[in-house]
Amino acid sequence: MTPADSLARLRLARSEGVGPQGFRRALQQHGDAARALRALAANDPRRVADAGAVEREFRAVLGMGGTWLHLGAPDYPPLLAALDDAPPVLAALGEMGLLRGRGVAVVGARNASTAGRRLAGDMAEALAEAGVTVTSGLARGIDTAAHLGALRHRRTIAVIPGGLDVAYPPENRGLQSRIAEEGLLLAESPLGTAPLARHFPRRNRIVAGLSLGVVVVEAAHRSGTLITARLGAEAGREIYAVPGSPLDPRCAGSNDLLRNGAHFCETAADVLATLPATAEAVPVFRRSPRAPVRPETRRQEAEIPDEPPPSGAPDLLSLIGPTPVPVDEVLRHCHLSPPEARAALLELELEGLIEALPGNRVVRSGIQRTERFGGL
Repeated sequence: MTPADSLARLRLARSEGVGPQGFRRALQQHGDAARALRALAANDPRRVADAGAVEREFRAVLGMGGTWLHLGAPDYPPLLAALDDAPPVLAALGEMGLLRGRGVAVVGARNASTAGRRLAGDMAEALAEAGVTVTSGLARGIDTAAHLGALRHRRTIAVIPGGLDVAYPPENRGLQSRIAEEGLLLAESPLGTAPLARHFPRRNRIVAGLSLGVVVVEAAHRSGTLITARLGAEAGREIYAVPGSPLDPRCAGSNDLLRNGAHFCETAADVLATLPATAEAVPVFRRSPRAPVRPETRRQEAEIPDEPPPSGAPDLLSLIGPTPVPVDEVLRHCHLSPPEARAALLELELEGLIEALPGNRVVRSGIQRTERFGGL
């Protein structure tokens, strides 16, 4: 891909309202990004990203020693490319070879216990020693422990929720720099982007999408970690959960995963025993019942400021009441496209306003458990 093609793809991806689905459609319809940009400008020039700003970002990443990953290019990870909402463009900094070969996501609670952190670190180290790359989201707690363990063998990928140049959380600034030198950093958001609520589910889909399996170490019932596990299960990834004490609320969600068919996991050997050998062995887009996920409320583990609800969210919320309703029915009655509606539903989950139930259904939060699960 020439620099001009790469720059045009970045500008198309940064244009208002394009998104992953729109990006794919634009390339299919017009053949390349340059023609798609001309068509977009002819329809509504205000939506087209500023050429100067995009070029400055493009060159700034290269100036940092980074590179650009483009959907459809040979170096783009095939597992991630198989997702229907795969990022059109990713900024990358570090060892690109880590995108080849087998990978596992290790995720869990931010307020993790000392034992949970130690287990996550030891497991990540053993997986990396076995040649498996460990991917996580650079959050506090389990994510941090997993990165540190895998770094002992220089085999970790951190997918960050903001721009490639923004350290988040602030105390992980040194770790983020170290991963850029010894592992790999990936970011979907433009340079300078501070993490916002809507960036976290997008980051989580990349963490799950890059991996052959998702390992959950400590996750509460209302946990963003469980959303990552569900995204992985829906994409056909293997789901693993570490059992925990029933007296510890940080383990309630991961224990629930085990009840619903996740692999029992205590060591790296448990993961390696059932991890697919290649990306081709993963049945992508297979929707799985084994990881029913309940959402995280941002007030429980607040790391980001409050912000307005996502675009279209109020309309979606009005369609969801105290009686569980199939997601497909919600999609039929809203004015959003299916990809836009699913993104808004994920954000409503993170807001704690709705909950996801088994059977691809949703319900308003705050009702009794017996009402939500009666008859199942």
